[in-house]
Amino acid sequence: MASVLLAVCLAWIFTILFLNRDKSVASVPALWLPTIWISIRGSRPPSEWLNGGGAGGGTALDSTLEGNSTDAMFLSLLLACGLIVLANRRKEVGQSLRSNGPVVIYFAYCLLSVCWSPFPDAAFKRWVRALGDLVMVLVIVTDQRPFSAFTRTFSRVGVVLLSFSLFLIRYSPLGRGYDPDGHPMNTGVTTNKNTLGLVAFVIGLSAVAAFLVNIREKQPGRWRRLLSQAALVSLAIAVLVVAHSATSLACFILGSCLMLTLRLGGLRSNASAVHALIIAVALLSGAVIVLGGQSVFFSAFGRDSNLTGRTDIWSTVIPMAINPVWGSGFESFWNVANERLRQLPDGYMFGNLNSAHNGYIDVYLNLGLIGLTLVVWILFSSYRRACAAFRHDAEFGALGISYTLTIALYCITEAGFRVMGPSWICLLFCILSASKISYALAGTETVSKGTSVPTRLIGQQSSMPSARALPPNPIRPRAHLT
Repeated sequence: MASVLLAVCLAWIFTILFLNRDKSVASVPALWLPTIWISIRGSRPPSEWLNGGGAGGGTALDSTLEGNSTDAMFLSLLLACGLIVLANRRKEVGQSLRSNGPVVIYFAYCLLSVCWSPFPDAAFKRWVRALGDLVMVLVIVTDQRPFSAFTRTFSRVGVVLLSFSLFLIRYSPLGRGYDPDGHPMNTGVTTNKNTLGLVAFVIGLSAVAAFLVNIREKQPGRWRRLLSQAALVSLAIAVLVVAHSATSLACFILGSCLMLTLRLGGLRSNASAVHALIIAVALLSGAVIVLGGQSVFFSAFGRDSNLTGRTDIWSTVIPMAINPVWGSGFESFWNVANERLRQLPDGYMFGNLNSAHNGYIDVYLNLGLIGLTLVVWILFSSYRRACAAFRHDAEFGALGISYTLTIALYCITEAGFRVMGPSWICLLFCILSASKISYALAGTETVSKGTSVPTRLIGQQSSMPSARALPPNPIRPRAHLT
């Protein structure tokens, strides 16, 4: 019976992939590299699958110092292939890196912090994996159509991971596990419910964005692709429900509503209205907390007012910061503090923590105030550039703004800036792609003034699935928009 159900699941996956094909967009084999990379991060390491899937309770902290040779070999092979692809696109890569100072400085500082980590070997290996995130994002961004490349990649990842998650949760013990308190949880292809919720959240938003694009673009096969994207959105919602990840569910709802609102005609040409909308969302979120509505809000999403023990974690680990200015070293704090946490009176609660369930606190503990400042800089740059791109590419701009805002909110209660994390990868894509659009617009402005620039920067920079180029005489770029 199980084999029959597995065959049905596989048939469903291939059907969705078949419906989502787009003959107007050339197939790019290099996109399989980020597809595999994100699939690994969105599920379990290869070594766990080879050993039968493992338990859905996570990996002991002490074992993360040594790592796994199988996983290291597999990821190194993907990273090497990614670097080869980027070597053939070195001009585009160089432009992307030169126009993204916050990202380059952040990665450079992370590498520098390896020097004062108590575990420099492990910290350096983790930095190499973090570099892999940047490499895979650059493979997507340097594609001729980055928006299409991104949605295609996440569609492939989503239909496989989300479909198999529902299958495992329903029909296999591999899809279920227990949290540290012994409560049952649905994990699907991941190792815990929060990761499963995060995967559904980011994939669901990309599917909503692709659905909105296909509604507007009247191309052959549009209804077929609309059906596949609707199925993917439905999969994401189903997984969010069974995962019981309140943060991911709230962020998906907020991001989807924000994208739909931004697609209203009047907002595209009104930067002030876009900023006002974002500020209103932020103030509303703050009012829920300050004015005492948090109990009703959190209860609606299955949380108590102390965020399911997160505030206890925060008050415990913040005073344990090794150095408030530059931190304990890249991804090193939890290995350093592990023994101290176990010796606390409530050590059974903190003995195997590997995150503070807050992205900003995690960055502070590992990289200090310097690292936290760089992450906030990246968030502001991503938002500012997404707003600038929104005037000229509403589909990408709406997705970039939605991702940036929801990831910023997600990281309040979850560790969203982790190495190889889907939310971190999406944030890198947003800022690098928005910079690419701004650069293309600057190039077209130069052409309108009579100065020669390479024409490939004009016709190939559209992030839309269609073949349209940027307008010959665009409005002055709003890359300075704040």
